Amino acid sequence: MAQGFTLEIATPARLMIREEVTEAQIPTQRGEIGVRQDHAPLIAELSIGVLSYVSEGRRRELSVGGGVVEVLPERVRVLADTAEKADEIDVKRAEEAMRRANARLAGPDLGFDVGRALNALKRAQTRLKIAARQR
Repeated sequence: MAQGFTLEIATPARLMIREEVTEAQIPTQRGEIGVRQDHAPLIAELSIGVLSYVSEGRRRELSVGGGVVEVLPERVRVLADTAEKADEIDVKRAEEAMRRANARLAGPDLGFDVGRALNALKRAQTRLKIAARQR
């Protein structure tokens, strides 16, 4: 059996995952990090993106956004502002969010927070990417 570590992913609403995994790819504000057992300890700010991990030989993915990640040699804790498994994603809602964000960014009136619209667009794109891979 491959060596691994415990991956915990939680949001303010629930503990989503507590599993033994062999690797994880986690989006951070400074880029994506790859984690395996005995990784050097670190704390990083979570970014909007795809978090993937391998459990029982199978790669799984979640959409995550905001929060922090703590990496220890035998445990990784992800405290995400938002997180969704592929089968939890409402594709129509994500498509509508992407349409709204694109409309705001393309419109002549920039009387809104551009960063917020860009984050909404990235969240919607990430959610749709994960949902499409599940099909």
